[in-house]
Amino acid sequence: MSDSAGDNSKPRVVVLGGCGFIGRNLVEYLISNDLVSHLRVVDKTPPQLAFLNPAHTKAFEDPRVEYKSANLINPTSCAKALEPNGSQWDLVANCAGETRVGQMEAVYTEGIYTLSVNVAKQCASLKVPRLVEISSGHMYSSDKPQKEDCPIEPWTVEGRMKSLVEQELKNMQSELNYTILRPAIVYGVGDRRSLTPRLLYGGIYKHLGETMKLLWTADLKMNTVHVSDVCRAIWFLGNKPEANWKTYNVVDEANSTQGSLAELVSDIFKINHDYYGTAISTLAKTDIASVAEEANDKHLTAWADICRKYSLSHTPLEPSAGAELLLNKQLCLDGSRLQALLPPVVPAPTRDSLLQVLQDYASMNLFPQELLL
Repeated sequence: MSDSAGDNSKPRVVVLGGCGFIGRNLVEYLISNDLVSHLRVVDKTPPQLAFLNPAHTKAFEDPRVEYKSANLINPTSCAKALEPNGSQWDLVANCAGETRVGQMEAVYTEGIYTLSVNVAKQCASLKVPRLVEISSGHMYSSDKPQKEDCPIEPWTVEGRMKSLVEQELKNMQSELNYTILRPAIVYGVGDRRSLTPRLLYGGIYKHLGETMKLLWTADLKMNTVHVSDVCRAIWFLGNKPEANWKTYNVVDEANSTQGSLAELVSDIFKINHDYYGTAISTLAKTDIASVAEEANDKHLTAWADICRKYSLSHTPLEPSAGAELLLNKQLCLDGSRLQALLPPVVPAPTRDSLLQVLQDYASMNLFPQELLL
């Protein structure tokens, strides 16, 4: 594909993991705002199988967009994915990485650590002007906002793997220009694994006619950020020379908690919710794996009933949560470093912004419209 499709003075960009949640939104952002001359989308899932909505599909069909299939865990495949084809890339955004819950540790090691290190080495050898690496906000658990330079103690397997990636990047400073983003819980259209399982719980408890009961208490910090603000941050920081070798928390202004999010879910589905509280939850914590399994069994069984009832034959949505996300761990980030440069456009999750995620899936017959009435 030639560059004649776009204005050659604009950057040439690669989005790795471009069919994923953040990736597809980034592709749409770059194309709809006419920011690039050429955009290579790399993913192991082809766009046709990625459940893209019409707006995302339109962006992927733009003449400036080139799709390349690759398995970035394989160094040869990774090198092919980043081959410049004549002109240097200006920016590589790494949105790829294993996000499925409940995998073996080795799967996350390969799918996060090995993958990102392959990408970093390849970018270094190509002398790419900037790599933007999407890391994780799960680096510390505190109910006080944590800054980027606080001592880390990652509490999810993804957080642990991403922290190792961050360390590798720091070791490569002499040969690689990079910027690290640590997002809070990212939500928005196309999300399947962040807040969407909680939205599905709402639908499930409406279907069951039961109160949605949650572990711990309402004040558990679950800070959030809208995917559009993550995409803006990737582009903004990726083009800012002074963001080189820096890390930025990407978080909105809502200081979201389990309670504030449960209120929104309850409002959408007109259900009641309640908390088990600290005492019972602490008992549950001693065997959190079986508590998670029991909850997931209940939710998955009800979800299967819903899918049958409303003839959703091939939905990719799944209401399951990993055991580590049921622990009494706080996600509370200080976003002032980035907000001073780029204030969020979406300051807080709202009923409408969460409803939009479900309505988008309902429009593709992947979620039952009837549960939203």
